[in-house]
Amino acid sequence: MAKIIPLISSGVAGPLGVLHLPRLWLKVSLEARGKLADGYPGIGAGYDSMVIKGLGLTPEAVKNFIVTKRPSYPEFEAWVAKQPGVKLDKASVHKLNLSIAGYIHDDGTRKGILSDCGLSDDGSVLPGAIDLNNLDDWYLFHQAELK
Repeated sequence: MAKIIPLISSGVAGPLGVLHLPRLWLKVSLEARGKLADGYPGIGAGYDSMVIKGLGLTPEAVKNFIVTKRPSYPEFEAWVAKQPGVKLDKASVHKLNLSIAGYIHDDGTRKGILSDCGLSDDGSVLPGAIDLNNLDDWYLFHQAELK
């Protein structure tokens, strides 16, 4: 069984407008089927937790729904929108998206990703975690599937 590196960027939003939500759905869906690439958590402490908490959901409810229902992405968003107390008003989504877009990795994480990709840590690469995570995913995908 192939293990899949999730190539949906954290900078992508679905119809609800929430950044990272499509990637969260993909990672949990892949993990539930034993197909998530090694080193990737279904629900991690970074963006995954930020989105779940920012929307007013719980990790357990998100994981349970995805594991038991195996929803398409639109079905997942419809479920999210129906959850009691979910925060999908424009101000809450905007605040959450700003926190995702503005997140910066610590120096060690940045240096490690850039080094793996053969890039200099000279300020020429955008420092945001979304951009660095994209580079990391593409590097790992190349190593696993294209090299």
